[in-house]
Amino acid sequence: MTPLADILAAATRKDGGLAVDIPADWMQGRTAYGGISTAIALHGAMGIESDLPPLRSAQISFIGPLAGTVRISATKLRRGRNAAFIQSDVTGAGGLGLRATFVFMNAIASRIAHDATPPAPVAPPPDDAELFTGPENHFTGNFDFFDSGGEAGDAEWLRWGRLRARDGLHPMVELMAIADALPPAAYTLMEGSAPLSSLSWIVNLLDTAPNTDNGWWLLRAETDRARDGYSSQRMTIWNARGEKVAEGMQGVAIFG
Repeated sequence: MTPLADILAAATRKDGGLAVDIPADWMQGRTAYGGISTAIALHGAMGIESDLPPLRSAQISFIGPLAGTVRISATKLRRGRNAAFIQSDVTGAGGLGLRATFVFMNAIASRIAHDATPPAPVAPPPDDAELFTGPENHFTGNFDFFDSGGEAGDAEWLRWGRLRARDGLHPMVELMAIADALPPAAYTLMEGSAPLSSLSWIVNLLDTAPNTDNGWWLLRAETDRARDGYSSQRMTIWNARGEKVAEGMQGVAIFG
């Protein structure tokens, strides 16, 4: 398997952007896994200015397939006193494959201090837990997973995951790379398998410097409605200490 840090380190400057080779072991069918596409888009966006504030929000559109050599082009849309908006496009042989808007924002003095986020509903895997790792010819081979069993409801995934090779990664790049690792929640309702495609994704970061223990993040995806080949799902991420670090939503096309 190819570590994400090695992929980013091998990026080259090209036509005012970055050229990155996506290896076969990060593919999901005919396109790159959405988490790595988003991670390299973020890597490109963070390189546009050296003093960006912490990442607070990301809006991602998965427009077309990405494979092989791709180009990341980042553009500063606006930077004010507190927030910077950076657009990052990832283009492949077939044209634009991903467009993301990343919002970087400094902390602001506020009279509001409210936190009702629930803790993680299950404990992280013990050291001797039996883990699942995907095959080497699929992007899931880059991850370890652990299902504690029995906690998830209908149309819901609840699973611990971690990157197998995570040294040398920016914490936000690591988090984006793992954040999309679950199958769509509606997939739990199907018998057999079917092609699927993420369409859009919004991620809001609750922590300016998310970190965890032993690389583990608890991922949840859940949906209340899936029909006509489309599902909208809510997504949550906790660290190994039970602290919620991100919330999101995703629109998914399911062809079957």
